[in-house]
Amino acid sequence: TTTTMNRSGSRPQLDLSGAAIHGTLEDRNPTILLPNQSDDISHLALDIGGSLIKLVYFSRHADQPTEDKRKLSTKRRLEIFTGARRSYPVLGGRLHFVKFETGKLNECLDFISSKQLHRGGVDSPSWRSGAQPDNIVIKATGGGAFKYADLFKERLGVSLEKEDEMDCLVAGANFLLKAIRHEAFTHMDGQKEYVQIDQNDLFPYLLVNVGSGVSIIKVDGHGKFQRVSGTNVGGGTYWGLGRLMTECKSFDELLELSQRGDNSTIDMLVGDIYGGLDYSKIGLSASTIASSFGKTISDNKELSDYRPEDISLSLLRMISYNIGQISYLNALRYGLKRIFFGGFFIRGHAYTMDTISFAVHFWSKGEAKAMFLRHEGFLGALGAFMSYEKHGLDDLSAHHLVERFPMGAPYVGGKIHGPPLGDLNEKISWMEKFVQKGTQITAPVPMGAPATTGMGGFERPTSKGDILRSDASAALNVGVLHLVPSLDVFPLLEDPKTYEPNTIDLDHDEFKYFSFPLSMNTL
Repeated sequence: TTTTMNRSGSRPQLDLSGAAIHGTLEDRNPTILLPNQSDDISHLALDIGGSLIKLVYFSRHADQPTEDKRKLSTKRRLEIFTGARRSYPVLGGRLHFVKFETGKLNECLDFISSKQLHRGGVDSPSWRSGAQPDNIVIKATGGGAFKYADLFKERLGVSLEKEDEMDCLVAGANFLLKAIRHEAFTHMDGQKEYVQIDQNDLFPYLLVNVGSGVSIIKVDGHGKFQRVSGTNVGGGTYWGLGRLMTECKSFDELLELSQRGDNSTIDMLVGDIYGGLDYSKIGLSASTIASSFGKTISDNKELSDYRPEDISLSLLRMISYNIGQISYLNALRYGLKRIFFGGFFIRGHAYTMDTISFAVHFWSKGEAKAMFLRHEGFLGALGAFMSYEKHGLDDLSAHHLVERFPMGAPYVGGKIHGPPLGDLNEKISWMEKFVQKGTQITAPVPMGAPATTGMGGFERPTSKGDILRSDASAALNVGVLHLVPSLDVFPLLEDPKTYEPNTIDLDHDEFKYFSFPLSMNTL
């Protein structure tokens, strides 16, 4: 028998009500909570690229077997206190995001096997009962879905049903841009600013997915898109050349090197040609790169004479500038002002984003801007997961969603202030911290373009990579996203787009923390 995981419309669908993106500020790949999911759904989808394998999988939330009596007692007391079972937030399941290097495919297969994700997960009723289909078909996208199909069949006994890569990328991007209030942001001169997306004016836009290679897609609506361009010079190029020249063993190690680099020792700058002076007639400063790696031509040096840190930064700038310029030229070709960048090449790396942003800003003379996505690397995998069935996402709009940040750190003026709180004692003083921060910070969420200076309206990124530190978690600083279909915009608001409600929301753990003493005193 061949069983496709929940493909038909008659099968249970994904319940997004109360959906919540959840995780601490340190989490690189935060889970998404599905508190109201009651039926079995598709448990696994993959995006198998040339460099990385991305997984999105569902796990059912259940009480931990090690849960002590006090917690069980608390749970029961809360049920009595609220007057109805499950009237407090009970987490029905979670969407997890995991990545592996494609070169370490066996590790990915071992991970899937250990959690029995291809058979519904070890927490599924069918797995516990021992009733398993002979063959399971799971969704997969990316070139590896074709290349490694036989290996998945041999190791796991599953068949990969291939989903179109572009379809999945666009579906994932559209969902995130509609579902998360602060999904998109700009990053210029080291400053990150969130961008308010008008749901009625989302389309058209340019989606640039930077993976091993680069795909440039013009998106006109849900399911309406066209791949208009691309380049073979992408993340795989950076990683491949970087490994050859620096002997780094991983992509992250190569990025880490760039933070300590100075590309002026390798790149030929305008100042090197003009005796340290600007070429002001055509608007080029002395620090502008005239030729990437150009200085190595005249130097009588071997590869070992150059610092790996400088090589990494020079390579990063060369590829990032190239991607930024090609992206802008395509935006110009189709008259688009908004360009969204995704893909694991970016990884929340500040210097990469600054370099791409500068290229777009410079060549467009400030008319276009580069925007980045906090969940940049999982667009394809998320789109593949959503392809199992229609989840009813087309009618989502911004005012249907409320982003709730964990109480672990004050959230004021559109920013998280301070590290998350680690234990119960720290939580006691949280309100004092919030009040203190609230009196200091009253600025609204930054939505406008950042202040610009220097040539072309923007100060160029410095040659030294250590000025802009990599923020690996920057792209993942997300709050808890709750779907609230019953809410609507108050019609008398003068400017609903910029309105920021002054509210404090509690997540599941915080609710239990405050509700327990109340129930103890009430009962």
